[in-house]
Amino acid sequence: MSQYFIFSRLRKFCILFLLSVSSTFAQDKPVLQNPVLKGYYPDPSICRVNDDYYLVCSTNEYFPGLPIFHSKDLANWQQIGHALDRPDQIRLDSVNPSGGIFAPTIRYHQGLYYILCTRAGGDPVKRNFVITATNPAGPWSNPYWLEEAPGIDPSLFFDDDGKAWYTGNKIPNKERYFKQREIWLQEFDTKTMKLKGPVTLLLDEGATREARNIEAPHIYKVNGYYYLIIAEGGTDFNHAVTVFRSKSIQGPYEIGAKNPIITSRHLGNHYPIQNIGHADFVETQNGEWYTVLLGTRPYGGKGLANLARETFIAPLIWEDGWPVVAPGEGKVLPQFPFPNLPAFKVAKPDRRDDFDSDKLAYQWNFIRTPSANLYSLTQKEGTLRLYLKPETITEKANPAFIGRRQQHINFSASTFMEFNPKNKETAGLLVYQNPTHHFKLEYLLQNGKKVLRLTKVKAGEVEILAEKAVDAKQLFLKVSAKGQAYTFHYATKENEWNLLLDDVEGTMLNRTMAGGFTGVYLAMYASSNGLKTKNYADFAWFDYLGEDK
Repeated sequence: MSQYFIFSRLRKFCILFLLSVSSTFAQDKPVLQNPVLKGYYPDPSICRVNDDYYLVCSTNEYFPGLPIFHSKDLANWQQIGHALDRPDQIRLDSVNPSGGIFAPTIRYHQGLYYILCTRAGGDPVKRNFVITATNPAGPWSNPYWLEEAPGIDPSLFFDDDGKAWYTGNKIPNKERYFKQREIWLQEFDTKTMKLKGPVTLLLDEGATREARNIEAPHIYKVNGYYYLIIAEGGTDFNHAVTVFRSKSIQGPYEIGAKNPIITSRHLGNHYPIQNIGHADFVETQNGEWYTVLLGTRPYGGKGLANLARETFIAPLIWEDGWPVVAPGEGKVLPQFPFPNLPAFKVAKPDRRDDFDSDKLAYQWNFIRTPSANLYSLTQKEGTLRLYLKPETITEKANPAFIGRRQQHINFSASTFMEFNPKNKETAGLLVYQNPTHHFKLEYLLQNGKKVLRLTKVKAGEVEILAEKAVDAKQLFLKVSAKGQAYTFHYATKENEWNLLLDDVEGTMLNRTMAGGFTGVYLAMYASSNGLKTKNYADFAWFDYLGEDK
């Protein structure tokens, strides 16, 4: 072999190595990756305390409610609790699907954290409320109900003189046009936790003529001006964020000439991030500004976003006295440069929950306020025991349901279940959007024989997609998805999967078709279908793995 050939090969190897190293370093350079909270985490609100950031989201009919996230760099977030985690704090029994806990605001003032929120549905008097805590991880107080406060989307602003101001939206006494709303202001007494003084009408329409659903108001004071930002256009394709300002908190407010300051409606149906709106601003300790917003990532067709509304972040600057979101871009990007903040390391979520704790992990939710005898983590070591209830998943009730969000376009979720069905009893795995749109992979008795059945419920219509005779006390159940194609497997021995049905069309699971505001859940489920029983289903583990490519 010639020296030239050896040198040539060595030179080529060195070049490839340097390119590889360069590429690795380029890939390792941190970026702010959107969405920062994947899956159904809508209506984000944010506050900063020194160099710590806290974020809260809506949860509708799910419990525990109002997840609290912590970050130091705005890019990486760690859940530290729920603000509503005790059944005695709030009851969700009577709320409809996609009712419940709406659009929170989190703020901090003089050692106390505040969350203002709406419970939509149920008792009409107990609607808007305030809860407080000295530690954002909790415990949070029971609600202070603001019975005199109409509408939704309450927010709180603390002025330089120590006064606190409440803003919200409401339906006008007489609507001039369809879904006209108003933004109003009133002083808030932090000692009595009540509103006081006169009500001031700030806006009776948005920045655009006859803008529908003006909501999500927040006030900030920057360089002597009070800035009022709102969402308008509805929470779907025409969603937008607009801004107004005034020298007085009670107005009048002038309209920003560059409105809307951020939206996605002008980008067309194929832009990967849509429905942008419902913003909240935060200033970093270094004097930079960012906004959190909700948005969706459609896939598999126009507007089809099974993951529902997620939390995104974008930088903003102030120019000529007005905010400019995503300067130079004018849209929310999948990635932004990393903030000028030290990187925050968060614990990587476990792929598998072995239920070896005496408390459920933060990712698990119930539908509505759970009953006391719903489940146990101590009756059998390393097992979640789910007690069968007469209620079913199609009722406005608290069924035996414990689920987690689908957070990725492509995913695999599996569980190991021990269950001996009797009479009309059933247990298994759900892919759930709402009571009228879901899939059930359930084990039950059919004519005295045990069967595994896959059922599709679309617009309330029930269709059995597959059924297999399986006689086993232990079952492994799995659902996976590639985009909108969902596939269902089962096994009686670990990792010896049998295909039940593949490529099941999942577009009915998105909120465009199913209605409402919530995203897809993957859940362990059991029901005695109207009968009283002492039976239960044991789940030894639940495994979730997702990716978006």
